[in-house]
Amino acid sequence: MTNNQVAAVQARGLTVRRGTGRSPRTVLDDLAFDVPRGRITGLLGPSGCGKSTLMRAVVGTQAHVTGTLDVLGRPAGHPELRSRIGYVTQAPSVYDDLTVRQNLDYFASVLDPGRAAADRRHEAVTRAIADVDLTTHTTALAGNLSGGQRSRVSLAVALLGSPELLVLDEPTVGLDPVLRRDLWSLFHDIAATRGATLLVSSHVMDEAERCHDLLLMREGRLLAQGTPDALRTRTHADTVEEGFLRLVDEANAQAAAVTRTGAETAHGSTR
Repeated sequence: MTNNQVAAVQARGLTVRRGTGRSPRTVLDDLAFDVPRGRITGLLGPSGCGKSTLMRAVVGTQAHVTGTLDVLGRPAGHPELRSRIGYVTQAPSVYDDLTVRQNLDYFASVLDPGRAAADRRHEAVTRAIADVDLTTHTTALAGNLSGGQRSRVSLAVALLGSPELLVLDEPTVGLDPVLRRDLWSLFHDIAATRGATLLVSSHVMDEAERCHDLLLMREGRLLAQGTPDALRTRTHADTVEEGFLRLVDEANAQAAAVTRTGAETAHGSTR
């Protein structure tokens, strides 16, 4: 198997627990999955199911991670991955007292320092600003932008340096339908023309239809993984959202059956 065939992200037994003492809370429970290279993988599930925790684990900023998690052929958090991964958090990570251009110039100088790289940085910044459609706002202070515009500045920062893996935590939340459409078009262009891998989280199920592959989560566990077509076929559903809800119902029914069996066993032992 060549390096290009190896999954961009490989997880086996991935678990994250929070808290100490006798009853720590399990946030991610024994996850196993692959994120294929050069494709868009959607990480979908309701708020609080563990999506952001999983993304922090992938970029190497999450504590108390156990199991195996390899990213671009290295253990998650390896120093060599810093320039190969672009990460966009839910909260825009920009300086409000700098303009859009100044924000991008600053982060570009961190990624590619030195006077000799000035022309290269200028080109990368100009391209990233154009990618997110903020060319007419380059001189605007980030603090004066709308929420959606500030999110796009964060995305532009993540695009600097042409990362091999983009990890985007709910990048379209709060955006209008036109901008959401344009961003998804950009995501597909990045995957198709630049060969980058995108891991995109959302709690909006209709965005699942825009992904090549899916990881569906609920309460820290994976309910399913595969293509949207495979999920619809497996669940005999017309949409990914309908299929997801059927998987939730199945999981609830199985949990209830286990509970009933345990209760009956306990009752029988007391007779």
